[in-house]
Amino acid sequence: MRIFGKAGYGIALFAVAACSPLQIGSRTLDFGGGGSQSFPTQTTMPIQPTSAAQRFGRGPVQVSLLLPLSGEPGLASVGQSLANASRLAIAFIEANPNIAENITITLRDTGATVQGATAAASAAASEGARLILGPLRADQVTAVGAVARSSGIPVVGFSNNPTAAGPRVYLLSVLPDMEMKRSLNWIKTQGRRGIAGIFPATDFGQAQEMAFRQQAVNAGFAPGAVYTFSSAGEAQRIVNQALPQIQQGVIDTIFIPDRASAPSFGVLLAQAGVKPGAVQIVGSADWEGDPAIANSAQLAGAIYPAVDPAGMAAIGGDYQRQFGGMPHALATIAYTATILANVNTLSMANPPYNPALMTSATGFNGRDGAFRFLGNGRAEYALVLKRIAPGGAQVIEGARL
Repeated sequence: MRIFGKAGYGIALFAVAACSPLQIGSRTLDFGGGGSQSFPTQTTMPIQPTSAAQRFGRGPVQVSLLLPLSGEPGLASVGQSLANASRLAIAFIEANPNIAENITITLRDTGATVQGATAAASAAASEGARLILGPLRADQVTAVGAVARSSGIPVVGFSNNPTAAGPRVYLLSVLPDMEMKRSLNWIKTQGRRGIAGIFPATDFGQAQEMAFRQQAVNAGFAPGAVYTFSSAGEAQRIVNQALPQIQQGVIDTIFIPDRASAPSFGVLLAQAGVKPGAVQIVGSADWEGDPAIANSAQLAGAIYPAVDPAGMAAIGGDYQRQFGGMPHALATIAYTATILANVNTLSMANPPYNPALMTSATGFNGRDGAFRFLGNGRAEYALVLKRIAPGGAQVIEGARL
């Protein structure tokens, strides 16, 4: 495992701890384009796009950070929190005598549109950026990737929609593949064999379904029961279809990764007479911090994958002192990306951030724990497993890749 830090010092800046989140926050906020995801307003002091670009850091390698700082208020609030976190990471680098100051960050506003992201990426390329960090939404990451690819610039995007990944377009986020892999491997150790999945008929839901099918096969399961829904009114139909197989013991595990619909499915299963423990319900990292899920009696005992929350705890105090509020759950991604960009062996390589180094199997340690990039641009995160319980979710198994 490569530790962020100046080559030769061997100082671990981030330690992998045994607990979790996210919503990368999902980390699993879905930043896929066209979705209806809403973003809570931040109470932080926002970074205002008062000029075409803002710069911080004092290193020779130019890195562009592309985030929505205007446009849709909720999305802009998330972008502002990530920008704040990047500033915090640069301050950490500058204050640590054992870390070389290798990068200068140029922050650019993408707004909420593909056109804005394309324009920001073009400006980054024209100014000699060697790496682009961001943006958030999948459609924007795809647009930025197209510009960057033509200029030979690698991208570390923040979307959790795997369709945005590609060669030299890396996604620093918890993706459905890793969530499904982590959960399915645990389910197998519990002796459960009859799995089913329920997914919304959206682009991100389709990505979750594909990941479920692929990872189920990899884990030795035959996922015969897969249901999709386009509206909440279809939930009863799905439960009615699944009930006979549940009663016969053919289905003993149901994956319900969609945060919004999970409580409703829990209620309907209970109303259908499915006793607690008869079916293991499995969620996603998007469940983390959702009060409706945490307070659902019908979801008690459900498990879900999440990233280690130690990173958020580590930066929360400094963030609040500097910006006047708590960071968004995704802020640790921008912090990690900034430190990653500054790594001596990546930023000072020739060429910098080349694929052989970025996709090293040993991976990296970030604020959310261990991760690594694959050749297809997707990331694997070390995730913990948590169980819904009275008084708050409990970690039942530590972080693993």
